[in-house]
Amino acid sequence: MQLYSMPSSGNSLKARVLLALTGKPADIVDCEAGSDALVRAKAQGVLPFGKLPTLVLDDGQALAESNAILWYLGEDTPFIPDDATLRAQMLGWMFWEQYNHEPVIAVRQALVSYPHRAAEATPERLADLLERGHGVLQVMEDRLAKADWLAGDQVSLADISLYGYTCTAGSRGGFDMDRFPAIGRWLDRIAALPGVLDA
Repeated sequence: MQLYSMPSSGNSLKARVLLALTGKPADIVDCEAGSDALVRAKAQGVLPFGKLPTLVLDDGQALAESNAILWYLGEDTPFIPDDATLRAQMLGWMFWEQYNHEPVIAVRQALVSYPHRAAEATPERLADLLERGHGVLQVMEDRLAKADWLAGDQVSLADISLYGYTCTAGSRGGFDMDRFPAIGRWLDRIAALPGVLDA
């Protein structure tokens, strides 16, 4: 397999983390924003929706969308719960991640990190994203104050999905992570899993 991955992207990080945790072999093709590698990948038509990450299977089929890639890689592993209710709870967190978390946490990180997005980083927009982001993080904090993991009693795709942008929310997004000690402990638990910090 080949994973077309943007090194600075939390969406790409999710897929790299799960590859590390499952030990599934894949060649990582780094395609940072503005790179020649990304231009080539788009020109070759290997990115179904024109964005990263994309996982190209051994038979040439390409899978897009980070959480869909997680589902594919997580099949028949402990990262997808056997219990139907826990699976639904896990999926709920994954849908929430893309609909509520990523559009705020990731967007603020992008606005302050990427020069080509600087024009969009008005003080008003950054302040709005900061306030909304703290609200989003509080939802996670409330859950993680009562449980080690987001869905069930062991790490699942829900945790890997939300790890992607939460692990850099403070350093790249400027969110006040001291307000969220339970999230801090959860991030440490994930970082301690084999291979995660090298992903």
